[in-house]
Formats: sequence, C-alpha cells, structure tokens
Amino acid sequence: RADPPISAVGVALPAAVDPAGRVTAWPGRPAWTGLDVGARLRALFPGAAVRWADDGDVAALAEAERAGARSAVYLGVGTGVGGGAVLDGRPLHGCEAGHLVVDRSARDERCDCGRFGCVQAAASGPAILRRAARLRGSPVPFSGLRDGLADGARWAAAALEPAWDALAAAVTGLGELLRPEIAVIGGGVTAGLPGFTEAVAERVAGYARPGHAPPSVRPAALGALSSLHGALLLAEREEARSDRTG
Repeated sequence: RADPPISAVGVALPAAVDPAGRVTAWPGRPAWTGLDVGARLRALFPGAAVRWADDGDVAALAEAERAGARSAVYLGVGTGVGGGAVLDGRPLHGCEAGHLVVDRSARDERCDCGRFGCVQAAASGPAILRRAARLRGSPVPFSGLRDGLADGARWAAAALEPAWDALAAAVTGLGELLRPEIAVIGGGVTAGLPGFTEAVAERVAGYARPGHAPPSVRPAALGALSSLHGALLLAEREEARSDRTG
C-alpha cells in the first residue's frame, strides 16, 4: 500500500481499448483481447482516479505540450510504429498513424494487422532488421545496424531507406489532413540511430507543394519516454477533473 496513497493513475497501452475499458484488439498480445483493463486498474488502485489511452495518443500529447504546440502528429518507431495526433491541445483518439497504407505495391512485408503497405510494415524495428539481414546476407542486431550506418555501409542505409520513405509519406499525408504545427518522430529505434529524424525530414521537405509548407519535423524531445510522460499527463488531468467534480 502506497504512503501517501496514490491519487491518480495514467496508463499508456499499445492496444485498441473501447470507452468502457475493454481491450478490443492487441496484435502483440492476442490473449488479452476482451480483458477489462479499466476494472483491473480500479481493483489495483482502489480510490485512485484512473485513466488509460493509446500509447501513440499520449506520446503525441506529451510532445505537443513539451513543444508548446496546440497541434502535432507523432510517429513512434519501435517494435511497431505507433502514432497519434493532437488538435487544439486535445488527443485525436483512434488515430492509428502506423497503419496508414503508404505503399500499395508492397508485397514483401505483411503488417501485424494483416495488410501489406502499412507504415509499420516498412518502418518498424523488426522490419528494418529483417531487411538489413536480407541485404547483408546474415542476421543483423540493432547495434550492428547502428554501427553499419555510422560506418557508411550501403546495406545499412538501404535497409533504412524504405522506413524513412514510409514515415515521410505518413507525415505528408497527415500534414495535408490535419495541418499540425509539428511532426515528431520518436521511439526507441529513432533514439538509437543518429540522423534518423533528419532523413525523414529531408524526404518530407521533398514532398512539399508550392504555397504549403510541410510541418516542422523534429525528434522526440522526450526521447523513448514520450508515452510514459503522456501517461503522467493523463493522471494529472484525471486527478484535476476528479477534484473539480468532487
């Protein structure tokens, strides 16, 4: 039991959760489909204000707040590609940016969702490493990819180019729809590869059309912890709301 007692809890989930708190889809943990996350959290933290949200949504929220932006899109590159958007300071719930179809001709990598051509199918960490292994002819750990990129190895850049292209296409499409002030590229893969965000930004600039500036592309100010900071924001906001409603 915590002393002092926990007053609010925020949780970031890489899953689709309905408003009642039940998991409707979680490709990485299919056995958790149907789990009542809300009830479990309330049982774990009795008396606390509890709130949960998609990890991409809360990462976008945290990065927007850190940047002082009222609107933002976020793409987090790790074991998958999560994403979210913030408009007028509020998360745009259900924005699955990692599942935007950006390559209709793709047939080499199938996304976890079952489709070909998703951003995640091209840009997730595992997809990048599989591509690197095919190009190099042997398994490539993440550290090997990082070293290869630093050494200027052609296979390393070639493994990353489809990821950069997919992310740039996603940022461009989201920019046309939402007109965000900033586009943030985060996640563990991004944080571990110097120059990753700059490569995406260069491609986004190449997609710009006359009279319409693309969003400012930047690395995550919170590094690989954007979702964690976003969960804390959720907890703070839920606590404030509970205090107002009594």
